[in-house]
Amino acid sequence: MYQYDQYDQTIVDERVAQYADQVRRRLSGELSEEEFRPLRLQNGLYMQRHAYMHRIAIPYGNLRSDQMRMLATIAREHDRGYGHFSTRTNIQFNWVELEETPEILRKLASVQMHGIQTSGNCIRNITADQFAGIAPDETVDPRPWAEILRQWSTFHPEFAWLPRKFKIAVSGSKEDRAAVQIHDLGVYLSKNADGEVVASILAGGGLGRTPIIGAIIRENLPWQHLLTYCEAVLRVYNRYGRRDNLNKARIKILVKALSPEKFAQQVEEEWQHLKDGPSTLTQTELDRVSQYFQPPQYDKLPDTDPSFEKHLLESRAFTRWVERSVRPHRVSGYAAVTLSLKPHGVAPGDATDAQMAAVADLADAYSLGEI
Repeated sequence: MYQYDQYDQTIVDERVAQYADQVRRRLSGELSEEEFRPLRLQNGLYMQRHAYMHRIAIPYGNLRSDQMRMLATIAREHDRGYGHFSTRTNIQFNWVELEETPEILRKLASVQMHGIQTSGNCIRNITADQFAGIAPDETVDPRPWAEILRQWSTFHPEFAWLPRKFKIAVSGSKEDRAAVQIHDLGVYLSKNADGEVVASILAGGGLGRTPIIGAIIRENLPWQHLLTYCEAVLRVYNRYGRRDNLNKARIKILVKALSPEKFAQQVEEEWQHLKDGPSTLTQTELDRVSQYFQPPQYDKLPDTDPSFEKHLLESRAFTRWVERSVRPHRVSGYAAVTLSLKPHGVAPGDATDAQMAAVADLADAYSLGEI
């Protein structure tokens, strides 16, 4: 699990104070709705048909039990008793009052969470494999790299007003559980014959009204150049992406219009101005970020458990649940268990405050406090 350092916490706390003053000015009439709109969007607040919706980032899809309890508290005290978990590892509260949103962000900041850049035409929440760090087929843990991209992209002045929203996913496993191919920019991490981490970069994926699979525009990129190459991709998009038509503003339309080959050529030309520049990654920087992803204290457990095997033999229902909801773990004696948010008759992704609290309790009892 990623733990904030002093800079992270200071940035989030200062952003909460700044946003609280913006809300105060909106409520007093000092700011019009038109003036307030870009400010609230930078903090994940949408105005929907009947109420405000607040979107909160869950980077890489990882939560601590105390964070989940705080989400339950917010659902209970500031919403209608539930939240909606999205496919891009955010949670949305759909019935919040504007006056209460600064307090929501203060509570989130107390457990190292925020709503920064979860909306607007900017680089959104960076996502990764939900089993990152524990998957047996994982070649490279994508979380430090995703965190480096998050720190680089947060408040990046050049990319605060892109033609449209921009979504990035990072995967380091054989199976693409991060859905890298349907993102604006995707990163596949692997190791070359010398054991060095390299990246394949995809651009132009997306769903919506025009689903498109992203195209590989660069392979075997040395890890030191990850930021500079991603910056080159964004510069080309920022310069040539359409701003005259909302439905044609995503990078997938630009890549398709130019062709992946022509787009890749333009990125390579732009990259020549950035390559080996100040944003080139170093081992020191990678080590700095990686230290915040220390694994929990696993127990030494046997590979098999007689009780588990007995249940598999005696209960068909349990066997079917295991087949659907239990995945292998890289640490002997452990498994990854998925709790479905798609019950019959209920909107997919919704979870009540009681359910969130129950999941937090399960995490403390059985999952070393991690979700």
